[in-house]
Parts: sequence; structure tokens; C-alpha cells
Amino acid sequence: MNTTKHLWAGAVAAMVSRTFVAPLERLKLEYIVRGEQKNLLELINTIATTQGLKGFWKGNFLNILRTAPFKAVNFYAYDTYRKRLLAISGNKETTNFERFLAGAAAGITASILCLPMDTIRTKIVAPGGEALGGVIGAFQHMIKTEGFFSLYKGLVPSIISMAPSGAVFYGVYDILKSAYLHSPEGRKRLQNMSQGQELNAFDQLELGPMRTLLYGAIAGACAEAATYPFEVVRRQLQMQAKATKLSSLATCVKIVEKGGVPALYAGLIPSLLQVLPSAAISYFVYEFMKIVMEVD
Repeated sequence: MNTTKHLWAGAVAAMVSRTFVAPLERLKLEYIVRGEQKNLLELINTIATTQGLKGFWKGNFLNILRTAPFKAVNFYAYDTYRKRLLAISGNKETTNFERFLAGAAAGITASILCLPMDTIRTKIVAPGGEALGGVIGAFQHMIKTEGFFSLYKGLVPSIISMAPSGAVFYGVYDILKSAYLHSPEGRKRLQNMSQGQELNAFDQLELGPMRTLLYGAIAGACAEAATYPFEVVRRQLQMQAKATKLSSLATCVKIVEKGGVPALYAGLIPSLLQVLPSAAISYFVYEFMKIVMEVD
């Protein structure tokens, strides 16, 4: 039961955060998948003119189907690995190395389990994807034309990306959290929380609402900036047909040859604009849901 609650806390965090930042996610995909050359304001105007307001939430339901299980597994795996490493080491508190290691392992675990849905979503959003007939249609098309393992296109760069991303995301957040809780202000807050007074869910957050949002945003921005080129390569790999498929390294070289090193950071600004609120809301909702659902 505790595992189910834990997974649901992560899933709800993903649903809320992704829906909130769906327009920014759409802009990021336009730059990465379609190679959009327009500036940000021109692209916003084009989508609004041609597809209306709902165009900014195109693919959001599919995105939730992908990110909800991913975040659920990711959060749960991190907490599980961190606690396991703490038990093995016998320390009173998790070390920074253990935090980074648990984060990396959590990223790899979630990537392996959830990559197929991400591949299908990328296929649907790409040019001509509308003709595939949704999730089921895209799934059947890929299995029929490219085989089952086409669902795992980009697995290697995905793992290479998510391992350091998970390490940085969870590591930075926990380091910031630990530093605050060991500060005079943090110790005073914990002392006040333990005095037996009835506290609502917001007041039970160890960092408090604003600091939870802030630390989540900082952790998300650090993780995104550190691993963004891997994300670009992975998306391009997912777009390739089986007959002309290149290796991860060859794909990276091709991107650089075509657009230079900056091409590896195409869409980074809208991506960071998306990640800041997404990571902040995600961690906040996750911590909040663990309190509401009484996760141990």
C-alpha cells in the first residue's frame, strides 16, 4: 500500500506540472523535432493563429501518459535507492555521493521502463504523425514497419542523459535541503514542527512551500542545462527511419555539421522556461502528496 501511495504521489506531481507547462513543452518540441527556425514570439504567434489556444496543449494527454509513470517510477526509485544505500553504509545521513548515485540509478530505471511511450509521442508530434491514428496507431505502425525494438530508439543516449540528469536533479535538491535543515533557521523550523501542534499539509513541508518550489526549480535548471545535448540527440534518433538509422555518435556529429555546436542546444531557452516551473511544481506537489497520502 505504501508503494502504491508513493507511486501515485509521483504520478500526480507529473500530471499537475506537465499540464501547467504544456505550452512551453510544445515550443521546445517544435525546435527540436521540426527544426523550427523562427524566433520564440513568431512561433507562438504561428501556433496561436493556425491552431488556436488548444494548439499549445497538443499532445499533452499523451505527454501525461508518458511522464506520469516516468515520474512515479523516478521519484519512487530515488527514494528507494537512497534508503537502501543509507542502510548499506550505516550512516546517519545520506552522503552527497550516495545522493548522486541514487539519482543516476533512478534515472536509468525510469528510462528503461518508460522510453517506448516517449518514442511513440515523438513519432506522433513529428511531421506526418497525425496520419498514424493516435497512440495505438503509432504503436502498431512502428511494430509493423520497424520491429518491436524501434520503441527503444535512443535508449543509449536516453540512459546517458537520464543518469547524470537524475544525479544532478535529486542530488542538488537534497544537498540544498540538507544545507537548509542543518542551518539555524532550518533547525528552528524542525523544532517548531515537532512541538505537537496540529499543522496543515503546507506547514508540514520541511522546507516550507516557497523554499520547496525554489529548490525544485534550481535542481531542475541545473539538470536540464547539464544534459540538454543528449536530449537533442535522443529526439533525432527517435525520428530516424530504420533504413537510414545512424549511431548516437554519428547523429551527434551530423547535428553539429549541420548547425554547429549551438544546434545541440536548440530550444534550450524555452526548455529552461519550461523546466523551472515544471521542476518547482513537480517537487512541491510530490512532497505535498506524500504528506496528504501519509507516505512513510
